[in-house]
Amino acid sequence: MCGRYARSHPDPELVDLFDVAEIVGDPLPASYNIAPTQDARAVLERAPREDPDAEPTRQLRTLRWGLVPVWAKDTKIGNRMVNARVETITDKPAFKRAAAKRRLLVPADGYYEWEKREGRAQKVPHFLHAEHDDGTDDITNDILAFAGLYELWPDPAKEKDDPDRWLWTFTILTTQASDALGRIHDRTPVIVPADMRDDWLDPTLTDLDLVQQVLDALPEPRLATHEVSTAVNSPRNNTPDLLTPAPETPA
Repeated sequence: MCGRYARSHPDPELVDLFDVAEIVGDPLPASYNIAPTQDARAVLERAPREDPDAEPTRQLRTLRWGLVPVWAKDTKIGNRMVNARVETITDKPAFKRAAAKRRLLVPADGYYEWEKREGRAQKVPHFLHAEHDDGTDDITNDILAFAGLYELWPDPAKEKDDPDRWLWTFTILTTQASDALGRIHDRTPVIVPADMRDDWLDPTLTDLDLVQQVLDALPEPRLATHEVSTAVNSPRNNTPDLLTPAPETPA
């Protein structure tokens, strides 16, 4: 699964890394412990709502983490839709329409998982990030792009012409973890490499069979991992040192 992640890159860097043409909304500060229901930056491609026939534009915008389908009676359902299993998104009603029309990328330095370890009452937190060919552990050099879906939910308490009527929310796709990462957790975010990001964001790709083909073609990510401080257990803690490897404990 993906229950927390970090994103330190500011908007100008994200614009360059993801070929963004339009920035929507105020920038968000770096966050080293993004949790469900919080706002986060994401990249998507869509035509203006007032002119759906116009050319789609690649945007960097803020959405709330936790998908709220358009048919939901209230936003509480988003608390249960933080992740979506990639194996079922083209079939489940909650995700099917978004999989065909509303896909996005979530920029991240990496994500946290908690390992259940024998002899330890408390789960051990790990930070998983891109593996570097040069053998270094500089997590600032590479950025990951999680595959996600987004929805727009109309708030019935607001007028139709209210610009804040539409709540933008997203979910992060997960898949079965590889053997190397599965020892920490059996699920992992779906990560889209740089050369396949255009395919995933393409708004003209609406055939679910073709969407599935893109997902099937994604390579297994190369990730490195290290233990981090249990300070990450609380989303109130949000500093760069959360990413620092924890001191080794005696066997």
